[in-house]
Parts: sequence; structure tokens; C-alpha cells
Amino acid sequence: MDKLPWIILSAGDNVAVATAAIAPGSTVAGIQTREKIDPGHKVAIADIPLESPVVKYGQAIGRTTAEVKAGDHVHSHNLHFENDRLAATANSAPEAATVDDVGRTFMGYRRADGRAATRNYIGIIASVNCSTTVCRAIADEANRTILPHYEGIDGFVPIVHDQGCGMSSTGDGMNVLHRTLAGYTRHVNFGGVLMIGLGCEVNQLTLYGQSGAGASKRHFNIQDAGGSRRAVERAMGMLREIAADVGKEKRVPMSIGEIIIGLQCGGSDGFSGITANPALGVAADLLAAAGGTAILSETSEIYGAEHLLRSRAVSDEVAKKLDEKIAWWEDYVALHGASLDNNPSPGNKRGGLTTILEKSLGAVAKGGRSPLTAVYGYAERVTAPGLVFMDTPGYDPVSATGQVAGGANMIAFTTGRGSCFGCRPAPSLKLSSNSALYASMEEDMDIDCGTIATGDATISGKGREIFDLIVDTASGKKTKSEIFGYGDNEFVPWHLGATL
Repeated sequence: MDKLPWIILSAGDNVAVATAAIAPGSTVAGIQTREKIDPGHKVAIADIPLESPVVKYGQAIGRTTAEVKAGDHVHSHNLHFENDRLAATANSAPEAATVDDVGRTFMGYRRADGRAATRNYIGIIASVNCSTTVCRAIADEANRTILPHYEGIDGFVPIVHDQGCGMSSTGDGMNVLHRTLAGYTRHVNFGGVLMIGLGCEVNQLTLYGQSGAGASKRHFNIQDAGGSRRAVERAMGMLREIAADVGKEKRVPMSIGEIIIGLQCGGSDGFSGITANPALGVAADLLAAAGGTAILSETSEIYGAEHLLRSRAVSDEVAKKLDEKIAWWEDYVALHGASLDNNPSPGNKRGGLTTILEKSLGAVAKGGRSPLTAVYGYAERVTAPGLVFMDTPGYDPVSATGQVAGGANMIAFTTGRGSCFGCRPAPSLKLSSNSALYASMEEDMDIDCGTIATGDATISGKGREIFDLIVDTASGKKTKSEIFGYGDNEFVPWHLGATL
């Protein structure tokens, strides 16, 4: 029997998702299409009256703005956001982990405090935008003159940003910036850190102490060094000392339960929630079963599916924390005259996604089916194992920055449109939701999940492939984004509060 050119995701759905272009007048499963349906887009498989729920994944994704006939294309022209929720169905069990899965190890770096690192970088961290240029110059010089002498060091990474001054010294803005930078100064994938300030900024270096003072963690101000060139010269002396210490580190076997992975999706399409996201969810389940941690984030992109996560919370306290984050976002966007349904983006819509509810239902699939064990604020240190949630915006660089600040030593990033991303010091895996994207951007994509849509792979099988690659990458295998050089420009702390 020939494969159908669409997928029906749940028995209660009234739309299907096209896996290939369907021409007008085509007859599929007894339904004649009334217009062209592009891959990733929705086609009605039943008549849907005006102002009735459109159901995908067994959940409402909005209501019709016109009468829809079976075979019609269902998208922005006849579907709009409506804040419906259908009851969460009983949670199915997470992907079953074997004894071998749970017992796997990876080759990582054991830090003095006992934590497990997947990379061995040295960070050059700016306390303020004014020290950005000097930090880049220091990293460039160190990578040119010091790095060649140390095979065990992965590189010198400039962590720079546009904040640190022109802002209040108290309040949410400074608290978030400080928490984010502090998270990077102690990040396990940085064997050593040099923090550079200007000297007169609001975000003073004294706020950070010595970040665990020792030979591998230092800081100073450019003004105290006598200017930019002298600051670079002074830094070289410090970095040679740090490198002599950090360069001695060797990889040793350790449990995969020490992997903390941030889950991201960007440039999503109609296949993301069908292929790459649920496959990543399988890998997250396997990691959680082994005692590892998977961080689901992007609060504005779980809106409409938060009730599904809530139903998996391990306690009323965890569920309440999630509710509070959603309520905060509803107030936050209203304050700025926006709506959470301003998302999906134009690229998402070209890929077949119509409303935030639809996007969110696919996005939460990245978290698999494991219980939700904890909820964290932006850039808060993650300590609970299993599936956890961190409150972040949906904007990928800001979200991933918060996850890494919280302790993620890896990132897994799904995309259907071709988002390019890296997040040093955490290696970032890129998973394409469709095979056409993988073929056109193979140098950026680590795994093709589009084979799920064509029937050539299963979600479980692809999830295990992702799981294997997570372990290999934690052990030192370079990702496509690392090979190209992504990661120096993707540090973007969440900017809250007034610019003064």
C-alpha cells in the first residue's frame, strides 16, 4: 500500500499534516483536496463549522474564521488564535530505558568541585559592554599565541554583551544580568575564567568576588591596567598561568547522569512537533532515566500546552510555580501592548504553523514524557535531576544563555527553517525536522529527523540516535556548529528594566 501524503497525529484530530506537496483535486483516503497543500501545512479531514475548534495533537490550536470543508487548506486565512484548552489526556509512559542505557558513561573532565564538564575552555568574560572590544582582543591574542601550546584546551572564548551600565544597580535587570554572568563564571565547561571590567560601570567586578578564587579564576579593570593595549598585555600574563593549570586536565569516564542538556527549538515548521521535537523528547527521557537533567524552556512557546506539563508535575508546588510563570508572561506582554499569539514568526507560518497554541503543543514534545521535577527562574542554578523547566523568553539566544548560566553543559536545538546556532562553552547539536532542510544545510545540521515523516525511521529509533550523539558529543566529538565556529556571538542575557 502506498504511503499517504499526510500524517494524522491523534484520533480526535480534524486536520492532518502534509508530508509532501499535495496538488489541488488529489484524492487521499477518500478526501479530495480543494487547493494546494504544502509540506508541513494542515489539511482538513472533516468539515469544521465556523468558530469551531481546530484540533491537532488531540488539542485545540484555535478556531475557524470561516466554514472549512474537508480537503481545505487550514492556515492563517481561516484559523485564528482562541484561548481554548482541551483536557489533558492521561500521560503516557516515558521512553523505556534499558539497563545498558542507564549504565552508559561518557568521557568528560572532572572538576575540583566534583562537577562533570563536556569541554575544557577558558572564558574571557566582560562585566560591561565597555570591555567587549578588549575581551575580544584578549581572546584573539590568546587563541593565536597560547592555545597552540595546549592540546587539552578547547579554546579561549569571549563572553561579551551590551549591558552592565546605563541601568539601575538594583531591580530585575541587574539581578538577571548578575545571575547570568555569575553562572558563566562558574560554568563547568570553563576550566578557567578571566573577567574584565572597565572600572566605572554599574556592574562592578567586586560583585563577583573572585568567583571561586584560585589560579584559574582572575579579574581586573581596564582603567587600572592603564588602557586597552596594556589590558591585553596584562591579560596574556594571567592567561598563561591559567592555561598552565587548565591544560593539565584529562578526560575520564563518568556517568551520563552528569549530563545537563538544554532543549531548544528555533525556526520551527509544521514538522517540528512531529519529527525532531518528539525524537529529542525520547533522548531526554532516556537521559532522565539515567539520572541526567533535561531543561525545557521558552515560556512564551509553551503557552497553550502548559496544562500538559502541569499534569506531569511531581508536586502541587511545582505545578504552582509553572502557573505563576505563565501568569507573569500574560501580564508582561499585555504591559507592552503585545500578545503571546504575536508568536509564531513569519518563518514559522511559512512552514505551516498558524497559532502559538499549535507551536507550543509541538514545542513541549522536546521534553519527552518524563515527570516535571522542578521549575526555575531565568539563569537560576539547576540542581534537580530529570525534566525541569526554566522560565525564559522564546528568543533562542536569550533562552539558551539562561540555560547555560543555569548549568547546561550541552544544548540540543531543533529547527525546521534552518536556524544556525552555537552556544560556547556548551556544545550545541542541531536537529533538522525535515529532510529537505538537512540536504540544503547539511554542514549546519547534525541529525536529519525528517526520515520520521517519510516513514523511514521511527520516533523511538531517531530518539536513540540523538541519545547516542549526545553521549559522543559529551565525550568530545565536535558538533557542526563547533566546526564552523559558532558560539562567540550568541551570549545574550535577558534584558529587563529601563535603560537609563
